[in-house]
Amino acid sequence: MKPSIWSAIVLLLVLVPTTISHNYSDALTKSILFFEGQRSGYLPSNQRLTWRRHSALKDGENLNADLVGGYYDAGDNIKFHFPMAFSITMLAWSANDFGSYMSPADLRDNHVALRWGTDCLLKTVSQLPNRIFVQVGEATPDHQCWERPEDMDTPRTAYAVEAPNPASDLAGEVAAALAAASIAFRRFDPIYSQLLLDNAIKTFDVNGYEDELLWGAAWLRRATGQDSYLKYLVDNRQSFGEDFNYFEFGWDNKVGGINVLVAKEVFEKNVAAIAPYKNTAEKLMCSYFLETPGSHMRYSPGGLLYKAGSSQLQNTVALSFLLLTYANYLSKSSQQLQCGSLKIQPESLHRLAKRQVDYILGDNPMKMSYMIGYGSRYPQQIHHRGASSPSMKTHPTAIKCSEGWINVFASPNPDPNILVGAVIGGPDIDDKFIGGRTNASETEPTTYINAPIVGVLAYFKANSM
Repeated sequence: MKPSIWSAIVLLLVLVPTTISHNYSDALTKSILFFEGQRSGYLPSNQRLTWRRHSALKDGENLNADLVGGYYDAGDNIKFHFPMAFSITMLAWSANDFGSYMSPADLRDNHVALRWGTDCLLKTVSQLPNRIFVQVGEATPDHQCWERPEDMDTPRTAYAVEAPNPASDLAGEVAAALAAASIAFRRFDPIYSQLLLDNAIKTFDVNGYEDELLWGAAWLRRATGQDSYLKYLVDNRQSFGEDFNYFEFGWDNKVGGINVLVAKEVFEKNVAAIAPYKNTAEKLMCSYFLETPGSHMRYSPGGLLYKAGSSQLQNTVALSFLLLTYANYLSKSSQQLQCGSLKIQPESLHRLAKRQVDYILGDNPMKMSYMIGYGSRYPQQIHHRGASSPSMKTHPTAIKCSEGWINVFASPNPDPNILVGAVIGGPDIDDKFIGGRTNASETEPTTYINAPIVGVLAYFKANSM
């Protein structure tokens, strides 16, 4: 088949409205509920996913610190603060730009999930002078065991690095998370908001060479309006590579997100000094549309925005969030996307983002929802220790390391606990999905997949097309 014909077919798949009607309100509520299943530490009395219990109550002890709380970022029991911070940033961005589309209950639950993470991030930067805690738990021993969090007896070693230089990437990410969250809490809890902002400013005071520092500066500019952060963005854009890798956005590469975030101020205030960020963001937006000149995104035969990685839907969701955010910038400023001689209406960006969400919720060749607990057909086994193991209520005796592999991981039975709202890794480039606990790339959920989809679902809950 000729490339031009193939491009036309894919374009139809990604832009033509779907015929399946989805309950975006239900999906939104569940996408936020998911975070309760990832909680670490002491769980509150109003915990809704009741198959989870207290866990990891001595985190930080080896360094005489309190690191109890936060989130397990995926299906294992390690707390990696770098992806956790990115997840918090995206939960905050969802609240800041799309919170007006949420119901009061959903916005409240979003703030609860957000604060569970920011409380932990405050601990990572406030307990030891010039040090930032990087993670809790040891990956190799943890991955050698299949234990629910409540039983784990693997080492809970806490790791810290000295600021500034070795920690510049984490410092930038934590600063971004705290600054973004300070905006989210400003109207609802001004004292806590100021605490977050003060710590964001302090944490950003580092030196380094990482895109996360631009990410942190961009959020601090938005949170404070201070010209020092604007100058930082102008002075470091080229040296930090913002003209390259602008197709990327996720917990380990912020370039695409930085350009879109900074572009907001260009749209709203026409700040010429940072216009190059908007220009690069436009290149990213044009790449979603196959009829435009230049490089393009890749789509599966079924219309899924596809970017190779260990967790496919992480890329799809994060890039869809940027697409929708930029579409809203265009709509609110009554502008179009200019791609060479081609002008694209913001509605086309909205439709493309909606197509991705609909695919995830079940409008795909497998006719399967990749959000656990949503719809009538979703994977019954996921790569997640807590969901796959019997709860403490039904099995109060500890399930030890090797026993978990034999009696839980290898079991052919469906997961006894439903991790409601979890968006898993998803299908391959050919829209095929095998599934099963052994297939981590397809069935493992992560906080950094769910956090961006919160905002996207909130928009389509209020703006069905």
